[in-house]
Amino acid sequence: MTAIAVLGSTNMDLVAYVPKAPRLGETVTGSAFRTAPGGKGANQAVAAARSGGEVVMIGAVGADEFGVRLRSALTAAGVETAALRTVEGASGTAHITVDDEGGNSIIVIPGANGGVTGLEAGDAARIGAADLLLLQLELPMEAVLAGASAARAQGVRTVLTPAPARMLPHELLGLVDLLVPNEHEAAALTGFTDPLGAAEALLREVPEVVVTLGAAGVLYAARGQEPLTVPAPRVRAVDTTAAGDTFVGALAVALGEGRPMPQALRWASAAAALSVQRPGAQDSMPTRAETDAFAAGGPLPAAGPHPGATS
Repeated sequence: MTAIAVLGSTNMDLVAYVPKAPRLGETVTGSAFRTAPGGKGANQAVAAARSGGEVVMIGAVGADEFGVRLRSALTAAGVETAALRTVEGASGTAHITVDDEGGNSIIVIPGANGGVTGLEAGDAARIGAADLLLLQLELPMEAVLAGASAARAQGVRTVLTPAPARMLPHELLGLVDLLVPNEHEAAALTGFTDPLGAAEALLREVPEVVVTLGAAGVLYAARGQEPLTVPAPRVRAVDTTAAGDTFVGALAVALGEGRPMPQALRWASAAAALSVQRPGAQDSMPTRAETDAFAAGGPLPAAGPHPGATS
């Protein structure tokens, strides 16, 4: 079983479903509202656990009702939460608008995540016991750097999702083994709108890059190798929230199991394709059995109804 440590955020998602996202200054009428556990760190942890990984979550939640729910959701998914601290104040929240095409826009308020500025006692050992460390950018940069440094010192492979997009210090990039931006994040990091050009620029900083391209699939590039494109399964998207996190969690498990990169990318793409057919973030993530069946060419599982759908 692949051992995975996740150092990252936990947020409660506050999701509004609308026919079309409002423009600046515009008010629209939505069709539904729901709350659901999320946060890029917690999402990747749940995705990895459902994909068959043994996962430990490192981070913080607030001393509020959301914190209780966030911890409970991780535990229910099989994620170890002993390193998920409870701190005074509010938990992180993400305010998400989902339109009828499945697209989304998100505002993140860090809450307890903003207080995670480094590793606590025992965290370095938890990272050292893992096969891979998953990092994102919803925690302060000091914590991300501390996690990456601990992983490098102990020979643990580090996978960074550079979201929300921001310029990254060379010190951090020098500690990353695999960078997984989406095409917009890759462009923001490099100035290249062409994904291949962006990937080639990123290879000057990191040894391997996977650029996720939504419905167009993924682009993989590594130093000294020919780039590889893996198409995405063709499905109807209901909600794309956390599709990228589903992909990363599943990819980490596949890589930890020693699968060749092309096979690992196809399997992770199958998991992401299943997730976009269901509403929500963690609620949408498939089990390993579902991903195995879909990746093998089996029938699609019945998609849940769009939460905003009317009867």
